[in-house]
Amino acid sequence: MAEKFYRLGCDIGGTFTDFVLLNDRTGEIKINKCLTTPRDPSDAVEQGIRELQGEVPEFVGMLDEVIHGTTLVINSIIERRGAKTGLITTKGFRDVLELGREIRYAPYDIFAEFPKPLIPRRLRLEVDERIRSDGSVLKPLDPEEARSVVKTLINMGVESIAVCLINSFENPTHELMIKEIIEKEAPDVSVSISYHVLPQIREYERTSTTVTNAYVKPLTGRYLSKLSSRLEAIGSRGKLFIMLSSGGITSVETAAEFPVRIIESGPTAAVIAGEYFGKLFNIPDMFCFDMGGTTAKSCLIQGGVAGVVPTFEVGRVQRFMKGSGLTIQVPVVDLMEIGAGGGSIAKMSRMGTLQVGPESSGADPGPVCYARGGTEPCVTDADLLLGYLDENYFLGGEMKLDKEAARRSVEEKIAKPLGVSFIKAVWGIHDLINETMAGAAKTHIAEKGGNPKIVTVAAFGGAGPVHAYGLAKKLGAPRLMVPPNAGVGSALGFFTAPRAFDLVRSHKISLKDADFGEIENIFKEMEQEGAKTLQKAGGEQEIGFERSLDMRFVGQGSETNLSISQGDFRTFKKEDIRSLFDSVYKKLYGRTYPDSEVEFINFKVRAKLPERLLQLPEIKTRSGALEDAIKGQRSAYSGIAGDFIPYTVYDRYRLFPGAELKGPAIIEERESTVVVGEDCRVSVDGYGFLWIDLRAA
Repeated sequence: MAEKFYRLGCDIGGTFTDFVLLNDRTGEIKINKCLTTPRDPSDAVEQGIRELQGEVPEFVGMLDEVIHGTTLVINSIIERRGAKTGLITTKGFRDVLELGREIRYAPYDIFAEFPKPLIPRRLRLEVDERIRSDGSVLKPLDPEEARSVVKTLINMGVESIAVCLINSFENPTHELMIKEIIEKEAPDVSVSISYHVLPQIREYERTSTTVTNAYVKPLTGRYLSKLSSRLEAIGSRGKLFIMLSSGGITSVETAAEFPVRIIESGPTAAVIAGEYFGKLFNIPDMFCFDMGGTTAKSCLIQGGVAGVVPTFEVGRVQRFMKGSGLTIQVPVVDLMEIGAGGGSIAKMSRMGTLQVGPESSGADPGPVCYARGGTEPCVTDADLLLGYLDENYFLGGEMKLDKEAARRSVEEKIAKPLGVSFIKAVWGIHDLINETMAGAAKTHIAEKGGNPKIVTVAAFGGAGPVHAYGLAKKLGAPRLMVPPNAGVGSALGFFTAPRAFDLVRSHKISLKDADFGEIENIFKEMEQEGAKTLQKAGGEQEIGFERSLDMRFVGQGSETNLSISQGDFRTFKKEDIRSLFDSVYKKLYGRTYPDSEVEFINFKVRAKLPERLLQLPEIKTRSGALEDAIKGQRSAYSGIAGDFIPYTVYDRYRLFPGAELKGPAIIEERESTVVVGEDCRVSVDGYGFLWIDLRAA
């Protein structure tokens, strides 16, 4: 049997699908990038693997792991391509999905729209049962009524059923009964019960999350099954793992059962890579910036750790307006996303000003310069016309760009309507998208208690290194870091992600009345469940657990999360827990209230296997002459000079450890291009990372 020592990371984005092949023996990395195939994403996966086989013919049979991140789930929600889904809920709770939290995201906009629920009202049916908040049964479930409701939904042609009953997180008996009835009456119908998906307090969030899981479950199951079959058909016997929104990776079986956990699967990977680099280089504050073809994602990483939030929104009516989307309550890396990518469309707004994004040309047809039928000028078109990109070296020369078509498009659609010169139009597109990203980044950093003037900006994605210098200047950041293979940086992050799974249970009780033995049992149950999930992911190693608590003052509406040390919860004293709560609360809000009573709300566990560390390969070329790395000069636009000036163009693959160069410079590699202004110095370390100091900052 052939020894398996290759790992493949595959990240499906809105425009490109990225591949990174890692040889665990040597640390050698091979990369590839091909256009995403939106109709069937597995087509691009197979195409990319076959292209990699041209470089490493034997690797498929020696694959130990394939780690995959996908936008399939989030796209199916946004485009409403999920299954026909029904909901069974407690009598009186049929309209929870529409009532939501009864908060208007735009209080002064009388035309404000809200997202339509994933399940129409006619497919939301009730059963006359009731569980009290303490878990006791007030009104038992009538099995015959439940069977009748299930049959009604099946006769209406549903492919999937969500079950969410009031207070089932304290007592799931009735939900489990309905699940059993569905499996007996319609074994082919997919089922999601809230006790398995999200056994957590808050009715709207729990219902919305369970419904979303049910809505995408059949589609995700079919896709993952097809992907597994295609990988087997081309000779792969490696284990398939899927990236979780929370920053861990999990088995394909778990991802198929809980697809709601992989909604932010792709964008998370660059942050995980950023965490790894932050720890490796001991960077206290890193602003991880990943700009692809469709969107830009960013995250503040402090002390090598990115924040994880318990809730987020998807499918917003107003894409970047909080409160206008469907609420999903699962742990997710605290990402900020804005509609700023290489494919972001530039146009004249209703006010007669330049507008860039949030609409994107995506992979099909893409920017005008791709020559795939696109007619609207995009950010990539402007970057090409500014001289930052080489039309003959895009994707290493595999994809020739049409510069003249891009020029005509900007002239006709932007310069003439706005009454400005061609140069002002193209620079305006590039600079405005940087300004949009910088404004959002400053807010994100401030919300996390960071300071943009001390962060190191880390650039990922195909468009990230082109725009990172302009973004760093606008933030006032002193330093910029661009890792090798930055254009496929997200896929590289898969190798540094832990195999992990997060669990939560709600049990509301005041600290003074709490039975710590009962709490220890809750933690133990979750740890056993987490261990079972990780064993599906091939976890023979010792499983570690991290515990935390959500607590609040009695009567308060939001919780404070407290990390607690491992060990039997019965050994804790109540005054120790209270002291921990007060210290964390005071740090967050400046004061605490010692005389007010506190209560437990949620108990959380993260189960994880030991991390399989990535050994970064060092550059083989140890020295050389900088002149050997120079490809020539190119005229490109300088924001400082306000005109086109000569930039020295370098071949990144020929740069050596210890090399130092000054801007203005353009550093090219196959998947991305780094633009450096004349006020910068660049140094190269032993791993090939570019460290760019912005002297003006």
